[in-house]
Amino acid sequence: MSKRISLTQHLIEQQRLHNKIPSELRLLIEVVGRACKSISHAVGKGALGEVLGSAGSENVQGEVQKKLDVISNEILLEANEWGGHLAGMASEEMETIHPIPNRYPKGEYLLMFDPLDGSSNIDVNVSIGTIFSVLKAPEGMTQPTEKDFLQPGSKQVAAGYAVYGPQTVLVLTTGDGVHCFTLDREMGAWVLTQRDMQIPEDTKEFAINASNARHWYPPVKRYVDEVLAGTTGPRQKDFNMRWIASMVADVHRILNRGGVFMYPADAREPDKAGKLRLMYEANPMAFIVEQAGGAATNGKQRILDIQPEKLHQRVAVFLGSKNEVERVTSYHQQ
Repeated sequence: MSKRISLTQHLIEQQRLHNKIPSELRLLIEVVGRACKSISHAVGKGALGEVLGSAGSENVQGEVQKKLDVISNEILLEANEWGGHLAGMASEEMETIHPIPNRYPKGEYLLMFDPLDGSSNIDVNVSIGTIFSVLKAPEGMTQPTEKDFLQPGSKQVAAGYAVYGPQTVLVLTTGDGVHCFTLDREMGAWVLTQRDMQIPEDTKEFAINASNARHWYPPVKRYVDEVLAGTTGPRQKDFNMRWIASMVADVHRILNRGGVFMYPADAREPDKAGKLRLMYEANPMAFIVEQAGGAATNGKQRILDIQPEKLHQRVAVFLGSKNEVERVTSYHQQ
């Protein structure tokens, strides 16, 4: 792009065009963007900043936390609690919600986030990221409770993610398309580098953790067997498999060139609906993917239509190029 457009300028122009980004929401997104810059700086330091390795603690899901998990969570909490835009926050790393302290003014939005997605990649210098989702607080709410956060993904007013890779990028939607900003590290500014990102309806790439194949249910086995059969199989074309084990990196690839990302439920834990978290991962990513012309389901229904029942609810995820998501979803429905 010949003219450099900042995140702030983009948000103001979008408000003028679509009247969907009130000043409080714009300021909230800008604060999240600044927090992501701080996380990017900590990630970039690596061993030099003594941020690698385990924190010696577990999160609410019983997963071992990395030092950067804890640092990223604290950065997002501290950056967002004092600005007056939020009524409360919720994090994948915390058991319950984080109300805004009484010494700060309260706003009309609720923020949810996965502070550092792809933790297994931290110590091996592979792309990781932050995912966030913004909801409007219910009318008449005075002090937020967990129930206030349990809104279907279709109620989101904004969602985005940052990828900390060779470049640090911020991908954002407020319900009028998906736009990508690249961090100018010298200037410390988010610069618009892609407008109206679109996911191709057809693809020859799929992303899944193939090491779990023996645990998959029949619809997933059927789909993967068909794409692996290539030109000699029922699909009559060759597919490539990609798997980064970092949802932000896999989704960012799909946004740029198509593909289907699958994290299904499997027979290892038949009582669990899936592995990924509905509120912190599936909903924001589904919102972004749909805004880019893709699709996102849990194998049976649209993810954004799911009514959450608890803060750390898990869900199966199939998202990306529309025609492939519809195909694997139809196999589940059959």
